[in-house]
Amino acid sequence: AMAAPVALQRSVVSPAGRHTASLIFLHGSGDTGQGARAWIKQILNQDMAFQHIKVIYPTAPARPYTPMKGAFSTVWFDRYKISNDCPEHTESIDSMCQRLTDLINDEIKNGIAKNRILIGGFSMGGGMAMHVAYRFHQDLAGVFALSSFLNKDSAVYQALKRSESVLPELFQCHGTADELVLYSWGEETNKMLKSMGVSASLHTFPNLNHELNRTEIEKLKSWIEKKLPVEAAKAN
Repeated sequence: AMAAPVALQRSVVSPAGRHTASLIFLHGSGDTGQGARAWIKQILNQDMAFQHIKVIYPTAPARPYTPMKGAFSTVWFDRYKISNDCPEHTESIDSMCQRLTDLINDEIKNGIAKNRILIGGFSMGGGMAMHVAYRFHQDLAGVFALSSFLNKDSAVYQALKRSESVLPELFQCHGTADELVLYSWGEETNKMLKSMGVSASLHTFPNLNHELNRTEIEKLKSWIEKKLPVEAAKAN
């Protein structure tokens, strides 16, 4: 039997109070969990932290990445090119879905209910999160995708065509000036998911390139608090 892969490295922001919900934030290609956390901290002048939600920033293992001519990079999966108009590299996507399932299961073992776990990310991280939630974990609390997209005939769309379940809500943000992941790709992803029964919002940021800004993170934070409200203390 093959040895189980080592758990993903992660940077964690602990909740200030009792831990009753978890948030998994997936970085963009070439970044790390620490890097994504530091970037958000720089924008907000403090960690994105909550009273009751643990924030987990995992790091993708380094792998050869085709858009960088096969150089090693911390990416969630490989792609043939950065475009919405090519096949997905399903083999690498599927193996990472398994690694992220292990991470979700760690939180469940810690006593967190599945519908109290959110997953999302920036750029490639948001694309990865949509694969994890809409293909394998349709009972998560929600998904967010910041400057992200799915390929035209994504495995996500194939899975949703067959789905009968109530699907996690999607919170999407995208800058209209994005030159790496075009706004139209994000918009098309949003329309496709909506047509398949996903309750999806798309927040548009004029003049924002392939980056995060404060307004966007504050909007995201309010949405997270709406999806994962503080639980009333259970009476004994």
